[in-house]
Amino acid sequence: MPVLTSSADFRILLTDLPQPDRAALAAADARNGRLTKPQGALGGLEMLAIWYAGWRGAETPAITRPQIVIYAGNHGVATNGISAFPPEVTAQMVANFAAGGAAINQLAREGGAMLDVIPLDLDRPTADFTQAPAMTEADLVNALSAGWESVDPQADVFIAGEMGIGNTTVAAAIAAALLGGGAEAWIGRGTGLDDAGLARKRAAVEAGLMRHAAVLDDPLEVLRCLGGREVAAMTGAIARARVERIPVILDGFICCAAALVLQRLNEGALDHAVAGHLSEETAHRRLLTALGKEPILSLGLRLGEGSGAALALPVLKAAVACLSGMATFGEAGVTEG
Repeated sequence: MPVLTSSADFRILLTDLPQPDRAALAAADARNGRLTKPQGALGGLEMLAIWYAGWRGAETPAITRPQIVIYAGNHGVATNGISAFPPEVTAQMVANFAAGGAAINQLAREGGAMLDVIPLDLDRPTADFTQAPAMTEADLVNALSAGWESVDPQADVFIAGEMGIGNTTVAAAIAAALLGGGAEAWIGRGTGLDDAGLARKRAAVEAGLMRHAAVLDDPLEVLRCLGGREVAAMTGAIARARVERIPVILDGFICCAAALVLQRLNEGALDHAVAGHLSEETAHRRLLTALGKEPILSLGLRLGEGSGAALALPVLKAAVACLSGMATFGEAGVTEG
């Protein structure tokens, strides 16, 4: 795999991305049509399984090595009072992940997934994007590389999670920059902001958009100027999964903002990804619509950590198990309708 030494390297990688295996797609589709069930009786599970088979290049795939990685970063914009929690919670939650005490630990175990946690310079927050670019070019490349290198090439599903106080503000700024609509269209209450906090969040996003107006037509510059290390790491990881043909389950608003950068760099860059869930964050539905993704689940979650995607993992596993494990009419000796 290539080593990322500049953002230009990353742009080049996205110009010629692998595609699904057409023969495997056709074979899985044909097999699905012969399984012992009425046509379409498993609904969305059928399309999920066929999609997965195409990316894994197998008519009867299996999910045995899912990987979840949580990236953690701190944000200078948090000094504007845009979160209900103080920045030190980021490091405290990283310790909780390491100790196995967070929701994602339980969900990863239930889904049979490997779980890794990568803190990214927590003692060095990004710059406050209302005053300066959040990251330097070196910061951006290091974060993209951290995500890129964290993906296990042997994984057969990948989920990117995050932890970073203030990162719903960052995600809102990225979405507003790349999709328009202004701050109001994208901000939400995050981890529980009151009205005053929501007003500060709106002002911060508006200030960031104004300060960095000159780069809003360049997705990687938007990521550098308005993003964060954990968001950039997710962008890098989702891209690496594509290169390795590893299917991705996207998590909530923040993860989808990281993915949006890839889509804006290459329209088909997220063909290997499905949306795990619709979160409670106000603008997540709008962002999923922009990405062209329908969520697998809708449970009112607003936790982050990759939790919604981890909950969707057993659904994907069930879909694949049905495709690969069910008998066909011919195998079972059952008369077709």
